[in-house]
Amino acid sequence: MLFCYTQAMPSAGAVSAQVKEDRVLTPSQISATAVDEPSPTPSGETSKITSDDLLAAILKSLDDDKAEDIVQIDLRGKSSIGDYMVIASGRSSRQVSAIAEKLADRLKQDHGRLCKTEGKETGDWVLVDTGDIIVHIFRPEVREFYQLEKMWLPQGQA
Repeated sequence: MLFCYTQAMPSAGAVSAQVKEDRVLTPSQISATAVDEPSPTPSGETSKITSDDLLAAILKSLDDDKAEDIVQIDLRGKSSIGDYMVIASGRSSRQVSAIAEKLADRLKQDHGRLCKTEGKETGDWVLVDTGDIIVHIFRPEVREFYQLEKMWLPQGQA
């Protein structure tokens, strides 16, 4: 047995009234809203953390977790991907994954900052994107192979 359900189409006037009620944000309104609103902390209060404060928190977390060869690169004025890039190494795949996980947890707990993480499963190269700062955590062999510092640091500093 086959059942068919039909619905009456709304009149043209009803459709235009519905469209007028819907509020659609333009991309510029979305980006202005996202930039201007401070991010909520886990306790519900709002805090406006600068990229320099966020960088200090990231460097402290990496140091606390025994990351090695930590390099910070200032990207302001060079790229729109972020304000800073941080590159660090862990001694093993397990340590690389653990450093990245702890970093994301600390930023969420202390600053209400949600991070996107890639590569944590394999632990060779983990990328943590905080929005303002991109953090790369490598095993030493993988870091040597890709040599990100040479691409971003001025010659002579890498």
